[in-house]
Amino acid sequence: MGPRDAQLLAVLLVLGLCALAGGEKPSACQCSRLSPQKRKNCGFPGITSDECFDKGCCFDSSVAGVPWCFDPLPKQESEQCVMEVSARKDCGYPGISSEECASRNCCFSNLIFEVPWCFYPKSVEDCHY
Repeated sequence: MGPRDAQLLAVLLVLGLCALAGGEKPSACQCSRLSPQKRKNCGFPGITSDECFDKGCCFDSSVAGVPWCFDPLPKQESEQCVMEVSARKDCGYPGISSEECASRNCCFSNLIFEVPWCFYPKSVEDCHY
């Protein structure tokens, strides 16, 4: 095996690893709790649901005029905590710690400013594909 073959093998290995990392199918809550008007396109015209899921995206062709293959909501530690930021109902107070929030059986995420960081969970029973 020459140096050129080794380079080709390395490129193929990296591409294969990237495909595996990006291909995790999102959870039902990550897809169904996103309002259609807020969908960000993740595919191309004519993409199939399998191709879309292979990219790690959500697929829903039931609403016309919006992307059918779209980015999922961010993954959370608990499926009950997956929701749009606008759907958060405050469960704490400004500056609450993640520990105090957990003691109230609520969700905690401090990644976005000016929204509740400690918020009530939602039932996962309303999540569907």
